[in-house]
This record gives sequence, C-alpha cells and structure tokens, in this order.
Amino acid sequence: MRNEEYYKRIFEPYPDVVTLEQFRTMLGGIGDSTARKLLRGNHVKHFYIRDTYMIPKVWVIEYILSDHYAEYRQKLKVQV
Repeated sequence: MRNEEYYKRIFEPYPDVVTLEQFRTMLGGIGDSTARKLLRGNHVKHFYIRDTYMIPKVWVIEYILSDHYAEYRQKLKVQV
C-alpha cells in the first residue's frame, strides 16, 4: 500500500523544500498551469516568496495522501 513511508522513500532524492518544477515532476510530470492551479487553489500548502513557489516535501506527500488528490488524479493523465 502506498502510504507516507512509501512516498518518503521515493521522494528521498528531492530536497526538503522543492520548487514548482520539482513539484511538477513529483506529481508525475503535470503541466505548469495544472501545478499552479493546485497551489493557487490552496490544495497544496506552500510558501510564495518573491515570485517563487516553495513547497516543503512533507506538504507534497500530505497532498498526495489527501482526499482531494484521490479524486483529482482520476482526471489526470499521469499519476504518482
């Protein structure tokens, strides 16, 4: 089963705080506009500092395990 430990293991190579580009890759290569929509809709907790999205890796994992992602990924072409 894919749980928090599973995602901590597969995302281990990523830094503790990821960029928008890294976030997109972590979610299976989603598009830029899709990633920004998730962040702007406050579905994924993040910091926005000087025109830069900073997303702690633990918050990416938290989102992937959320009910919103479970529903949302049905619409996505790619999945983690």
